[in-house]
Amino acid sequence: MDATVRYHIADSYEHWFQRRYVNGKLATDPAYAAVAALVADRPLPLLDIGCGIGLLGQYLYAQGAVSGYLGLDHDLRKIEAGRRALRLAGLERQLQLRHADGANTQPMRGHVALLDVLHYLPAEGQRALLANAVAHLAPGGLLIIRNVLRERSWRYLFTRLSESILSASGWMGVGAQHYPSADELRAPLEAAGLVVTLRPLHGRTPFDSYLIVAERQD
Repeated sequence: MDATVRYHIADSYEHWFQRRYVNGKLATDPAYAAVAALVADRPLPLLDIGCGIGLLGQYLYAQGAVSGYLGLDHDLRKIEAGRRALRLAGLERQLQLRHADGANTQPMRGHVALLDVLHYLPAEGQRALLANAVAHLAPGGLLIIRNVLRERSWRYLFTRLSESILSASGWMGVGAQHYPSADELRAPLEAAGLVVTLRPLHGRTPFDSYLIVAERQD
């Protein structure tokens, strides 16, 4: 992303820490560009479950890669921060943020994003959230998941340590509950009739990160 656009998005957030966080995420995290590349030629709205402060929505809008956006998060602090940023950026009508549980049904069918969400739920909760996400897919829609996967690697161990520190800081309301394996995610999605692909998405970071894309082709 062009640095000018990156700084413009970061400047829409009120707190200096949020501005630094947003600028750093957009500069180093490959997930945003990966999502934009996947949905750019598929003009469907996107439901972002676990949206945090709504950064994915702002990124996709700046890239012209989304026709509608609804972000959900159970953390009211983050939703309010995201809404203030949208007001400052003049994007209140284009992008929506809602304080809601990701397991709730929403009046939207299109693409669904789950970025760094699943491992904060127990295994049973992950299965329920995946089923709800699949139910929100439109024909041709993509379920785009970015998550750490349980495996034997130094990246996985480093990520678990980082998650522990993040949880202790208080930024996350709850710490990691269950790190899924690749098969734990692939199996229910394929059972739902979706075509699933998986690839590493470490980028320039030391974190264990994978991109799982499940497409509804009917």
